[in-house]
Amino acid sequence: MTLLADPDAPTEIAQRMVRRLSVRLAEKSGQGQRFDVKVVSEPFSAGAEDPRTLMRRIMDRGSAEDWDIVVALTDLPLHAHGGRVVVDLSHEHGLALLSLPSLGGLRLQTRARRAVEETVLGLAGPQDTGAEGRPRNQRHPRPLAAGITPIQPGQVGEEETADLRYVVSGPRGYLRVLAGMVRANRPWRLVPGLSKALAAALATGAVATVNSTVWSLAEALSTPRLVIATVGSVALMIGWLIVDAQLWHRAASASPEARQKARLYNTSTVLTVGIGVLVCYLGLLLINVVWALFILNDQVFASMTRDPLNATDYWTLSWFVASTATVGGALGSGLESDEAIRAAAYSKREQERRQMAKDDHGDQRVT
Repeated sequence: MTLLADPDAPTEIAQRMVRRLSVRLAEKSGQGQRFDVKVVSEPFSAGAEDPRTLMRRIMDRGSAEDWDIVVALTDLPLHAHGGRVVVDLSHEHGLALLSLPSLGGLRLQTRARRAVEETVLGLAGPQDTGAEGRPRNQRHPRPLAAGITPIQPGQVGEEETADLRYVVSGPRGYLRVLAGMVRANRPWRLVPGLSKALAAALATGAVATVNSTVWSLAEALSTPRLVIATVGSVALMIGWLIVDAQLWHRAASASPEARQKARLYNTSTVLTVGIGVLVCYLGLLLINVVWALFILNDQVFASMTRDPLNATDYWTLSWFVASTATVGGALGSGLESDEAIRAAAYSKREQERRQMAKDDHGDQRVT
């Protein structure tokens, strides 16, 4: 069998999974079956987000290579007939298409492995052929693992390659897919990509900490104002990163489905960038506290503010400086390249997939 994986996160998940997948499948099948598993990484979803189109691509790819069972992994959120697709299966052709975001944001590797195992066992085992006249969309082969619930059978069109579909629906399903998209974006990778912004923020914070005017302002600010300053500076940083790197996704058409998809993409981008910026903010706050403890002098501080320096002053000053420095970091983020934060948006990755597919096609033509 073959795991056909989109580049980036799906390929990494597939490569980690394949190490013990053959053994686990053989143990679970209980029929003395042997499974030889390999991973093929290629942008099979480039330029398409329609499950029907993707299943046809997988079928053509599997037929060309004579693969017996193909499970395709993508980090794209897939929609069909108003539902959010978890997996499409074609028992006739031995194909499956698994949308990783539908598995949620927690324990993704474990859930993906369970989903692949159950899918392969369902495709390789005895099938309900529908000989008794049962409609295609009412067949019930081996169910998926309970570890990836809540899922339910979804509608499958007669003209589609798939003969069985599982979906998640409702508000819970939306939040599950959104969490999976943020997880697929891997927001922690945004932090090292903002090195120039962090350098600008640290420089701003270091200068502000020794400024007596900043001391007085920090002393005069109430907690609600400090909270507002934090929210404002973080929001400014998020907005600047999204605008500067052109991460905002626009709907390809005026259809409700296209607008819904754009909202889902943009929400995941805002959350991804927001998590990265908040991590940077907390790190900046901690560094400012350490710097203030090292550099501030009780007598000098008291002579400027007419109040003795205490633990609350250290915290308040560091908090205010962190917000101020974040604004400076937003300006410094303009020095970053788009590549540094490209993983924060699905639209950017889709552009890369299209380019990769175009390059591969060009190489084949040259050959």
